[in-house]
Amino acid sequence: MEHQQPDTPRNANNAQATVLRVDNWDALKDHAAMVRHEVFVMEQQVPPELEMDEMDVQCIHAVAYDAQQRPVATGRLLPDGHIGRMAVRKIARGTGIGGLVLQRLIEAARVRGDAEVVLSARFMPWGFMRVTVSWPKAKSIWMPVYPIAQ
Repeated sequence: MEHQQPDTPRNANNAQATVLRVDNWDALKDHAAMVRHEVFVMEQQVPPELEMDEMDVQCIHAVAYDAQQRPVATGRLLPDGHIGRMAVRKIARGTGIGGLVLQRLIEAARVRGDAEVVLSARFMPWGFMRVTVSWPKAKSIWMPVYPIAQ
């Protein structure tokens, strides 16, 4: 299932991200868990026992890497079409890499045959980003973008 996309946005260190991987939990768990632990557990004080759950093994995951091959962003697509656990490390915030992770998960849902996706997040939106969805008809939608505590 792995799919890689080169040439994603630059991170805060002005180093271009080189790979965005989409795969199952077994393939991406070490890197996805590292990003999620840093963002959710360390920064946002989510209890570790609540952050990981049994749904991870059933999800499609995406992880973005910077030029030094450090994982910098992640998200997951659940079997019911919900997208969640979106997290971007501080070193890559503001680069658009989270939006690319989201777009790749939307594409994975389309390829899987999902009719729609739902973005799930813990925070109230502070902004929106335009995402083009190509099924069943091509259209653009506005999806909420949720802030990460800084």
